[in-house]
Amino acid sequence: MFKNSKTGYGLVAILLHWLMALTIFGLFGLGLYMVELTYYDSWYKGSLDLHKSIGLSLAAVFVFRLLWRRFNVKPNPIGTNTQLNQLAQTAHILMYLFLVIIMVSGYLISTADGRPIEVFGLFYVKAIDFTFDSQADIAGQIHYYSACLLIGFVVLHILGALKHHFIDKDKTLIRMIKLQKEA
Repeated sequence: MFKNSKTGYGLVAILLHWLMALTIFGLFGLGLYMVELTYYDSWYKGSLDLHKSIGLSLAAVFVFRLLWRRFNVKPNPIGTNTQLNQLAQTAHILMYLFLVIIMVSGYLISTADGRPIEVFGLFYVKAIDFTFDSQADIAGQIHYYSACLLIGFVVLHILGALKHHFIDKDKTLIRMIKLQKEA
């Protein structure tokens, strides 16, 4: 089952979810590590290049995920509490919004000097033709605080999934881990 059904997520949605989750945690950890490096550290440039390349790759996967989500059936919520379901949907929207803010601000940081971004040494992403005063600093603050907020919402997301699994004892978490048979 590659596509979603009304009762569960398909293989593509599950793989995209976990690929993005692991990548986001990895980028957050790498970002925290990078800000502690000085210009003279041996891995200063390498970590920065890796962070940019993975971040742009994540942006491409994110766009694909949005398209996949748009053109697929959305599984029905398992819980019957409409307020909690609405809260969960709002949290998902906010996580997506923070991802967009992080990606745009990361791009603005990386292109503040007018140079393109090299992606894994394979190709370049062009810099925009305009800049503004203190672009790297302002975008850097937005990038950092949005990443922290995203991680906060991800923690809430994880806690919600664990609540579903251990307290509610429903299949909300299970259907994002393994394929379900069509009901």
